[in-house]
Amino acid sequence: MRSTSPRGCVRGFGVGFLLAASVYDLLIASGLHNVLWPSVTVLLVGFAAVLWPVDRGPRWLTPQLRTAVPAVVSALFTAGVLLTGRAEAPFGPGEVAVLLSLLFIAVRHCSWPWVLVCGVLDSVALLLLPVRHYRSSQDEVLAFALVGLVLIGFTAGLAAYLRSLDYRRAVTISETRRAERVAIAADLHDFVAHHVTGILVQTQMARMMAARQPQDLDPVLAGIERAATEALASMRRTVGVLRDTGPEPADRRPVGDLAAVTDLVEGFATPAQKTVLHRDPVVSDDLPHEVQAAAFRVVQEALTNVRRHAGDATRVTVGLACPGGRLEVTVTDDGHGGTQLPEAAHGGGFGLVGLTERVTALGGELHAGPRGGVDGGAGWQVRAVFPAGQ
Repeated sequence: MRSTSPRGCVRGFGVGFLLAASVYDLLIASGLHNVLWPSVTVLLVGFAAVLWPVDRGPRWLTPQLRTAVPAVVSALFTAGVLLTGRAEAPFGPGEVAVLLSLLFIAVRHCSWPWVLVCGVLDSVALLLLPVRHYRSSQDEVLAFALVGLVLIGFTAGLAAYLRSLDYRRAVTISETRRAERVAIAADLHDFVAHHVTGILVQTQMARMMAARQPQDLDPVLAGIERAATEALASMRRTVGVLRDTGPEPADRRPVGDLAAVTDLVEGFATPAQKTVLHRDPVVSDDLPHEVQAAAFRVVQEALTNVRRHAGDATRVTVGLACPGGRLEVTVTDDGHGGTQLPEAAHGGGFGLVGLTERVTALGGELHAGPRGGVDGGAGWQVRAVFPAGQ
């Protein structure tokens, strides 16, 4: 929850290494008095394929294309050297690193069966590199080919392992979202049942009053109209997220509300940890039931994460406010990330995924991050904002 990704540093180091290795390739070619343009062409095509940002590339620049074309260009260079009988052409660590990077991209990101096709192309192009320079010496070719097979196996294995992690994480997130949608469906049932029951009771009253007190019917009919409107609003806000159906949950979780937040906060505190609830007086108990339930779940999940990830926190503050006609729920702690829980009890990091699904389904927003941007102190803050209209 509190870790920072080293992806940017790794990418910067990788780019620097590729540049240095490619310059070394060109120095080798220049020292052997070879024509530079074939090596420059192969390296430029490879660089473009490896370093072009995926989110800024055109649609036709698929992982299959970006991993297959540089391999074909490299293989054609090798074939041209062999077929034309030219002098021995060099190869260096730059081209090797580019082809290994493309193999990594192919195995991790290409779809089946292109992962096999592109992976084989990159591997073959890499294994053919020694033939350019050592075609008259079979022992050197075999020695470099053996090293190449080791590098290919390591790179492909690492990429396949990371691909499996990506798949398992995607499945876990999908299951988490589905479970949350099933829970929302159960909540929707409770919300609508509450409103419909009210409509039924008030309709019975209206039928009795029609004969005895017709002058007092208007307030009852207004209540029926209000209950029906709230039921329709509940369904409209919630049913959009239920894109698939699933079995009824074996056990129904109790639906919390804003009143239950007080008990939740009071039950959370420990002798070493002060927990405070600040509730703005303008926050009404008459907010839509689904909004109150989602607010309760935000507080519940945030407090659970404090216990998991910030056992050293001395103060936890829960806030309920209504700025600009919107319900704002905040949970802030002053911990530094210390905890005495075993690693297995830290959770899988998917609680916020389910909360985000629930909050956005109601038209709200959820943010979680260090509270340094709030007041410069240590700790963490979870903040959710919901539309508070009836």
